[in-house]
Amino acid sequence: MPIRTHRGRAAVYRRLWGWPLRSPKHLATAVIALAVVATAIGFLLPEPPPSGNMAAPRTSASQRSAVVPPPTRTKSPPTITVPQAAPAPVAPDPAGLAVVEQWGKAWVDHPVGADRQQWLDKLRPYTTDEFLTEMASVDPGNAGNVITGATTAVSSTGGSIVVRLPTDIGALSVTVNKTPAGWRVAQYDKEG
Repeated sequence: MPIRTHRGRAAVYRRLWGWPLRSPKHLATAVIALAVVATAIGFLLPEPPPSGNMAAPRTSASQRSAVVPPPTRTKSPPTITVPQAAPAPVAPDPAGLAVVEQWGKAWVDHPVGADRQQWLDKLRPYTTDEFLTEMASVDPGNAGNVITGATTAVSSTGGSIVVRLPTDIGALSVTVNKTPAGWRVAQYDKEG
């Protein structure tokens, strides 16, 4: 193990590096001095040029004659997008209305004591899989008990029909969509 003496270059370095650790006052002074030096360096250094196409490369006078400008691009004319028109209304498909009627009968058919899964199984043939997962959160006790009138189409396009289904708890606005498996209920809302 080397012998440490109070003389020599190593001793001087040891004293310099050990000075901040001698007291809290020395440590605070060293931290403040370091912060001042770092701030001064930050102000004195030049800012880097911005990145991207805005910054031109710096060239000396002898290099300017050899610099080849970048190739110019021809701008293509802007494309104009026209919003698509809403699908044209068509006469409602009787098969879609029949699915809403069958769904409505299954929707109000929930005897006292029947569990939610039995109720959902009755709705499954008439409902999309996506909406059936949402229906799993509905309490069958909150569904109506009786259909009080005939279903009527509110609006209809080639792939979707909105149908009004009156029940004892109020009218429902039922959306039925055309799927590869046929017409299926995709949503319902209680009217006002």
